[in-house]
Amino acid sequence: MELENGFSAHNSIPVSGYTCIGVVGIKDPVRPGVKESVAICRSAGITVRMVTGDNINTAKAIARECGILTDEGIAIEGPEFREKSQEELLELIPKIQVMARSSPLDKHTLVKQLRTTFNEVVAVTGDGTNDAPALHEADIGQALGIAGTEVAKESADVIILDDNFSTIVTVAKWGRSVYVNIQKFVQFQLTVNVVALIVNFSSACLTGTAPLTAVQLLWVNMIMDTLGALALATEPPNDDLMKRSPLGRKGNFISNVMWRNILGQSFYQLLVIWLLQTQGKSIFHLEGPDSDLILNTLIFNTFVFCQVFNEISSREMEEIDVFKGILRNYVFVGVLSCTVLFQNQDREVPGNILQAASVFSLPMVLA
Repeated sequence: MELENGFSAHNSIPVSGYTCIGVVGIKDPVRPGVKESVAICRSAGITVRMVTGDNINTAKAIARECGILTDEGIAIEGPEFREKSQEELLELIPKIQVMARSSPLDKHTLVKQLRTTFNEVVAVTGDGTNDAPALHEADIGQALGIAGTEVAKESADVIILDDNFSTIVTVAKWGRSVYVNIQKFVQFQLTVNVVALIVNFSSACLTGTAPLTAVQLLWVNMIMDTLGALALATEPPNDDLMKRSPLGRKGNFISNVMWRNILGQSFYQLLVIWLLQTQGKSIFHLEGPDSDLILNTLIFNTFVFCQVFNEISSREMEEIDVFKGILRNYVFVGVLSCTVLFQNQDREVPGNILQAASVFSLPMVLA
C-alpha cells in the first residue's frame, strides 16, 4: 500500500523533519478529600501506609500528593522487603510508609508483622484478588464495593459502598463514638450500683433496715438502665474524637478519668444520703407518725436525682463544663425530662407500692 507523498509502507520511518505540536500525558488524579482524610487520620494517631503493585516512582508521587509519604518515612519495593531478616524488619517496618511492586505475600507479611510483632490494630483496604490474603489477616478488612472483586469482598469484614477513602475516616469516628458511649454508660451504671450497694449494705448492718426497698431499686433499674442507656448511647460523634490517640489492644476499658468520676460521684452521693439518714429528721424537723416515710422518700428521691445529674456528668467524662452542647442532643434532653417526670409521678402508682410521700423539689436541690 502506498502512502501520501510517495512513502511506501515498507520504507523506514523518518527520524527527522517533525514539528512538535503538543505533549499528551495521562494522570490518575487523587480523589477530592483524600489528603484531608489522611491528615485527620494522622491527628487521630492512625498511621496510613500505601502498599501497591505499581512502580515505586508512581507510588511515591501519589503518596506525597496524598500526604502519606513524609520526610521521616521511607518507600521500599517488595523484592527488597522480602530479602530483609526479622531483625531488620523490626527496625524497618515502623518507618515504611510506601511499599511498591509488592506481591500478595508482601502485603500479608506486613499486616501479620504489624499485628503480631508490633501488637497494632490493623485495618486493610483493598479491591483486587491479590489483596485477599491481607484483607483476611487484618483485624478489619475493608473491600471496595464498586471496584472490588468478589474475592476481595468475600475476604473482607466491611464493604465500602462508595469506594471513598473519607468513608473510612467516618467509620473510625463512629467506631470511637460507640466505644466512648459504652464507657459513659458503664461509668454511669457503676456509680449507681456502687452507691445503692453501699447504702443498703451499710444501713442493714448498722440499723437493721435498708432505706432503699426492693421495689424502689426495681424502679431505679427500670428508669436508669433503660432510659440511661438510651440517653447515653444516642450521643453523636464529634470531631474531638479524631484528635485523641487510639487506645490499642492493651488499653484499659475503664480509664483513670472514669475511675475519678466514679469515685467522686459515689463519695458525694454517699455523703448526702448518709447525712439524710443520720441527721435528716433534725435538719428538716420531721416529727409525727409519717416522719420515717417522709425521710425514706427524701432519701429515695435524692438518690434518683443524684443519678440524673450523674447521667449529665457521664455525658462528658473529660470536660469541666458537662452541659456543653447538651441541647444539641434532643434525645438526651427528652430522656432526662421523662426521667424527672416519671419520678415526680411515682407517688401516683396505684397502692403507692413505691412507699413514697409527696416530697419532690427538695431532693433535686440536694442532688
